[in-house]
Amino acid sequence: MSTGSTRSMQASVLYEVPGPRTRRRYQLFGVLAAAVLAGLGWYVYDALASNGQFDPAMWAPFEYTTVQQRILDGVRDTLTAFGLAALFSLLWGALLATGRLSDHRWLRWPATALIEFFRAMSLLVMIFALYQAVFSAQPMYALVLGLTLYNGAVQAEIIRSGIQAVPRGQHEAAYALGLRKSQVMLTILLPQAVRSMLPAMIGQLVVTLKDTSLGFLITYTELLYIGKLIANNTSTPHGYPYIPVIMVIAPIYILLCLALTALARWIESRGRRGSNRRTPAAA
Repeated sequence: MSTGSTRSMQASVLYEVPGPRTRRRYQLFGVLAAAVLAGLGWYVYDALASNGQFDPAMWAPFEYTTVQQRILDGVRDTLTAFGLAALFSLLWGALLATGRLSDHRWLRWPATALIEFFRAMSLLVMIFALYQAVFSAQPMYALVLGLTLYNGAVQAEIIRSGIQAVPRGQHEAAYALGLRKSQVMLTILLPQAVRSMLPAMIGQLVVTLKDTSLGFLITYTELLYIGKLIANNTSTPHGYPYIPVIMVIAPIYILLCLALTALARWIESRGRRGSNRRTPAAA
């Protein structure tokens, strides 16, 4: 029996190929779903249009250079807060993960308690408390510190799970060579674990980027706060342009998250190509 027929038999066993009636049913479901989505889209558009949200006067503020510059400044401040929070959360997470994996109880128990506390703590409450108690004059510090404490605890669990996913034989072989635990962690475990935990770490960084929008509650001039200022300071015959501002600000957040995801995929692909180029040592 040929290889092609064997594969087709295996595929037919694992998955039953739909017949003509089933395919027509799938097509009908697809058409109905598309019709429902189109109806919802038209309903939303009609509701916004009837309220004057697409009136040219509602979109006029975005033609001014001052407003455009404010939006660019908001993007800059958003990326500044995200960059600092991403860097510090990764460092904080690596420190907590190292402490939780320690053999010493006096180090493992406090690290575990900190991880569980900051993961359970509400991020909004933590940012607001830091702003009111410590950084009332510097809202960016409160936002960055709150994001660092919360996301660092989550990153610590990601790093810990990635290290523990490495086969135990790697530990034993490294210890048999006479390496210390710190050397095993830095040279053997982390390089192998990074590849497996990179998607989860990047996903958490995307969450960190989106959570920078909480800065508008403490008057930090990030993108959402700038959009609120633009909407509050602009009056039109149909009211304040909150919907147009959201329709401008939301795609910017989406583009930033997509850019971060694309960067992560590029880094992951380069790491995969680098590992494939390495040739095993001769026996």
